[in-house]
Amino acid sequence: MDFYDKLETRDPQQREAEQFAALRAQIGNAQSKAPYFARVLAGVNPADIRDRAALAKLPVTRKSDLIELQKAQPPFAGMTALPQAALGRVFMSPGPMFDPEGKRADYWRLARAMFAAGFRAGELVHNTFSYHFTPAGFMADMGAHAIGCAVFPGGTGQTEMQVAAIAGLRPQCYIGTPSFLRIILEKGDELKADLSSLKKAMVSAEALPAALRAWLNGRGVATLQCYAIADLGLVAYESPAQEGMIVDEGVVLELVRPGTGKPVAVGEVGEVVVTTLTPEYPLIRFATGDLSATLPGASPCGRTNVRIKGWMGRADQTAKVKGMFVKPSQIADVAKRHAEIRKYRLVIEHDDKKADRMTLNCEIDGAGNAALADKITATLRDVCNLRGEVAFKPAGSMPNDGKVIDDVRKYD
Repeated sequence: MDFYDKLETRDPQQREAEQFAALRAQIGNAQSKAPYFARVLAGVNPADIRDRAALAKLPVTRKSDLIELQKAQPPFAGMTALPQAALGRVFMSPGPMFDPEGKRADYWRLARAMFAAGFRAGELVHNTFSYHFTPAGFMADMGAHAIGCAVFPGGTGQTEMQVAAIAGLRPQCYIGTPSFLRIILEKGDELKADLSSLKKAMVSAEALPAALRAWLNGRGVATLQCYAIADLGLVAYESPAQEGMIVDEGVVLELVRPGTGKPVAVGEVGEVVVTTLTPEYPLIRFATGDLSATLPGASPCGRTNVRIKGWMGRADQTAKVKGMFVKPSQIADVAKRHAEIRKYRLVIEHDDKKADRMTLNCEIDGAGNAALADKITATLRDVCNLRGEVAFKPAGSMPNDGKVIDDVRKYD
């Protein structure tokens, strides 16, 4: 098996030790150079962060708060460790949210994912991610160059011109969204163009359904996917084994109960929280808002890092009830005040008069009783400023899907 570097096959204990040594340096870097983290991590001794239990005690910074944080302290909320003049590029994602890019080669670390997808030095990559406003195009561009590939900067849209470029330049590799790859191949059929040079694809930015992967593979394009985020770069990627996504070597990944910073048990669905080892933009415990779950063991491909199932939905399940917003963090606060609660989910539905009704379903230690239900109901009202009911559920009966708020209301 061919690996991008020796980091991918490290003994897991060695990886953990080396990453936490780097993490301690990163925390010190963030405290000394990034004003936001100097404030958020005040009083934290980097030397104390020696394992995941210690890391889990640090505060979480939520992507959902980034817009307001950046408005309060433009442009990067004081989270960068470099002055703006020392950056290579800056980007704007919808929101708007602003992202810095350092000047290092393969700053976003996508080369690792592209190499796992079979991209090799000397090949030509047809890149259909956007090169303007958002960083996706440059993420792929820099990753390809790090491998030794040339790049055709196709960007988005202009399907007939994309077909003409592939037919004329004969690239071996494609990177972009899977749906656009299918559109290009189907347009090639319509125009009777020869696009058979494409043999491998790395796709991202949207779901890759099994049926679409099978269709692309059937066209002779071996298709793998990666999970990357504008703020963080590469988070995880598929290998040819196609058994989950392998976490990138440049990040420390946690899965936490949505609305909290508390890690979930292995295999349980949780919110993806990432600490990056990138010195220019030292995001510490950055909550992405995405859901995933870990897979047991190592990948059959020989890479030894933790695997996740990939993107499984969004953790931000904020709902509006009777004109009031109810957030997962509020429901987590309710549960925290009652030690008996082991698992919980707020169900929002309509009653027979189409009025909003909230029920907090709880798995608890021991048997439920009216007195405990009354206490939890009172806490729910205090925290959310809304009335709700409490229902006790048998242990193990609630689904493992990461939902804290389940809004099942139907509107005619």
